[in-house]
This record gives sequence, structure tokens and C-alpha cells, in this order.
Amino acid sequence: MINKDTIYLLRECNSGTKMAVYSMDEVLEKVKDPNMKNILSASKAQHEKIGDRLHIQLEKYGDETKEPSIMAKSMSWMKTSAKLAMEDSDRVCADLITDGCNMGIKTLYRYLNEYTAAEEDARILCKDLIQLEESLTEDLRVYL
Repeated sequence: MINKDTIYLLRECNSGTKMAVYSMDEVLEKVKDPNMKNILSASKAQHEKIGDRLHIQLEKYGDETKEPSIMAKSMSWMKTSAKLAMEDSDRVCADLITDGCNMGIKTLYRYLNEYTAAEEDARILCKDLIQLEESLTEDLRVYL
């Protein structure tokens, strides 16, 4: 029997990885510091890797990946565009990504608490994603 909590948790995590990659793509071209660019590029690759693992798990359950909502992507784009129009700097890019990570961490913990019956593999993937987000916020602190 398919565990619905597992599928829901995997979907939400997958959507989160896609949103993270989208957000990093938005700012990467604006980043000037080579080290910061490397940090973001490496994190983007790690998000994509976790996204691939999530996708495989969803396929295993006969389910499809979930895209971030159009509203979430639109709001992210507007916030990024507005902030960078006022000040095009690495500090602003770090601030935007850090805000996104903090929102992602909070949301992922909420889903972990909501989908308590999710299988351990799904919970581990979610925790891996949380750890990746936490690590990225720490790496970007020097740019704030």
C-alpha cells in the first residue's frame, strides 16, 4: 500500500529543490565575488542532486514531481528584481538567498511535522535538504 504521507513529503521537498535552483539561477549572474559564485554553484548542484533522488523516489511510487507554484516563482522574481534594482551587490544576493533558505528550512520542518507517517527514506531526504539549506546560509553569512 502506498503511504500518502511519503508521497506528499517527497513532492514538497522536490518542489523546494526546484525553487532553490530557480532562485540561485536568478542571482548567480549578478554575483561578482568568485568564491560566492562557487558556493552558489556548488549548492545548486547539490540541490539538483537531491532533486534527482527525490524524483527517483516519486517515480518508484508512480507519482510525478511537483513544480513550485507560479505565485511563488513570480514573487521570488519580483523581490529579486526589485532588491537588485535598488542595489546590485553580492550582499543583496546573499540576503535574498539566505531569506529563501530560511523560508525553505521552516517549510520543510513544517512538512516533516505534518507528514509524520512518511517512510524513513523520505524523511532522510527531507533532512538532507534541510541540512543543505542550513549549510548554505552559514556559507553566505560572510557576504551579508
